[in-house]
This record gives sequence, C-alpha cells and structure tokens, in this order.
Amino acid sequence: MFTGIVEELGEVTAVTDLPDAARVTIAGPVVTEDAKHGDSIAVNGVCLTVVDVADGAFTADVMRETLLRSSLAKVAPGERVNLERAAAVGQRLGGHIVQGHVDGTGAVLAREKAEHWEVVHFGLPPQLARYVVEKGSITVDGVSLTVVSVTEDSFTVSLIPTTLELTTLGRRGPGDTVNLEVDVLAKYVERLTLPHLRAAEETR
Repeated sequence: MFTGIVEELGEVTAVTDLPDAARVTIAGPVVTEDAKHGDSIAVNGVCLTVVDVADGAFTADVMRETLLRSSLAKVAPGERVNLERAAAVGQRLGGHIVQGHVDGTGAVLAREKAEHWEVVHFGLPPQLARYVVEKGSITVDGVSLTVVSVTEDSFTVSLIPTTLELTTLGRRGPGDTVNLEVDVLAKYVERLTLPHLRAAEETR
C-alpha cells in the first residue's frame, strides 16, 4: 500500500524487452537507501517489485498486464518518474489509500497557470468516470490529488508549487499520457451494493 506522496523523482537508466514483459532499472537514491529484493516501490503510480538493488538504483520486472494498462509500456532511458516506497505501519497517511494498481490511463488536456498554482485538465476513460467525484481522491502518476471538478470524460485538479516542482506533473504537457488509479473504496462499495440494487429493480 502507498499514500500517493512522492518521495523523489527518479530516472530510468535502462529498459530491456522480455517476452510479454520488460525489465526496467531506475536510479533513485532515496527509495533505494533501505530497499532490498522483494520490496515494493511505486513508479508513476505502478507498484513494482524490486528484483535487484545496486549503486543507488533498483531493477524491477513489468509484466504484460501492467504494460497494457499503464504508461510504463512507453518508458525510456532518461525519463523522470515519480517514486514512492510502500507505506510503513504506524506512519502518517499524508495522501489517501493507494494500491499501486493502475486502473487505466488518461491524457493531459490543458493547463491553466495562476500566480501560485496550476489547474490541470485530464481526460477520463468512460469506464472510470463513475468512480471520480468532486472533492474526492484520485491518483495521477502516483500522486494523491483532490478532484476539483469532473465531467463524463474529464476532471481537473489544482497543483501547488511543491507538486509542480517535485513530481512529473510539473512537466506534463497536453497530449502526455498519465496513469490513473481511482479510489479503491468506491469500487468496493459498487461491488457490494450492485446485487442489492439489481434485486430492488427486479422487484419493482
């Protein structure tokens, strides 16, 4: 589990294509200072398992399902990525509950600059729209954010200077792809209540 509070901007140093998978190596001195084989590190919001650690970098395998669902399919050496270690029991939950299981991707539609922040518009896949609500939580490239407004096919967030400076979201431009993870609680609520709603409809 993660919180959506990015610890550092890492850099992809190598990508190796494998059958139905890929192996990536990412430099990140902060997240690797105590990392070991088997640990979880979120990369742009994708939970990856560390297979090797050396010289301030870690290597992880990215399976086919992850490549199909996330922007990691297009990651290349030199690219900066958001990194976060798994949350430790007992620490403050600064963001919200993030699983690192990307639900889909969206694209940056537009940016509106203000004096002290930016409003960013993102495209929203139709299958995820019902889970996104105004003032609710959403994870974009591993960053826990509060939804400002939402339509059937888009949503907006406001980014403070710290987020703009310390995450990839300060560098994303219109057309760039981002990973999206909706609030897992919304999905559980839907799963639990849907049979009862259907039963109620059938008795009418």
